[in-house]
Amino acid sequence: MSGEVIVTVTLNAALQVAYIAGDQAAEGVIPVSRPGYRAGGRGVTVARVLRAFGHDVLAAGLAGGVSGELIRADLAKSGVPTAFTLIRGESRRFFRFAGPDLDGPVLRFGEPAPYITTEELGRFAADYRRLMTGAAAVVLCGSLPDGLPADTYGSLVTYAVEAGVPVILDAGGEELKHAVSHGPDLVVAESGSTEPGFAAALVRLGAGAAAVAAGGLVRAASAAGEWTAHVANPDPASPPDPDRGALVAGLVPGQLLGWSWPDRLRHALALAAGGAGAWTRTPGGQGDREHVDLAAYERLLDAVRVEPPAR
Repeated sequence: MSGEVIVTVTLNAALQVAYIAGDQAAEGVIPVSRPGYRAGGRGVTVARVLRAFGHDVLAAGLAGGVSGELIRADLAKSGVPTAFTLIRGESRRFFRFAGPDLDGPVLRFGEPAPYITTEELGRFAADYRRLMTGAAAVVLCGSLPDGLPADTYGSLVTYAVEAGVPVILDAGGEELKHAVSHGPDLVVAESGSTEPGFAAALVRLGAGAAAVAAGGLVRAASAAGEWTAHVANPDPASPPDPDRGALVAGLVPGQLLGWSWPDRLRHALALAAGGAGAWTRTPGGQGDREHVDLAAYERLLDAVRVEPPAR
């Protein structure tokens, strides 16, 4: 992968705005800290985590308004280059309000996604096809904003396949249904069921390989077989909650370098369960830059159990 860039695409990028609230004042107004800003969206998280491991990355997608400017600025602070296509609408924002006790309850509010016009989609498609020239891989992540047809990911997969660029698709619902038959190299999906079979079904529908997260389990399937992975946890009452973006990022190097599936799953789950991709709250209301806790990663590598699914 040396000298080549992994392009991550976030069509529904968001700006996450965090506040720390104080005690209610006599006038009934609750004071809050100055806001902390962080670029959000799974494709953005994938880019950050890959960058932390030394991979060359480029974050692309759609962004607009003041929120879009702050998204690009925040990524620049993390050393992640960007190539977002400009839209007229304002990128969505998520607001998070936490009390001075950082272990206390958190209130979250989310804005709707902006509407994307046909002209904006056309400009993005042209930008995207240019980015495929010389790319090591493309990672397509997350939900679609308003105005984009459900088969948008299917078209983006086809453009990348035609350019000879490996595609990792992280999607669900109608977006996944329309895209899987276009032949992505790896599909990462989520399932509300822990029953086996969904990953293998995605392979039969056209994916080169598939990894399905279901609770604390990850089931993977390819032409070579099927595997189940989880993090062994001494406290069953509080199982680890793997970060989805970090899980996707962890699967990318193994996909490109041809690692065995047990090695891919150990690497990805150790990253995801170790807090990679998380944004740490601090008393000042700011968020720490996303980082990889290498000590936690090394410790969790030995705790990941990979085995074939029960027959």
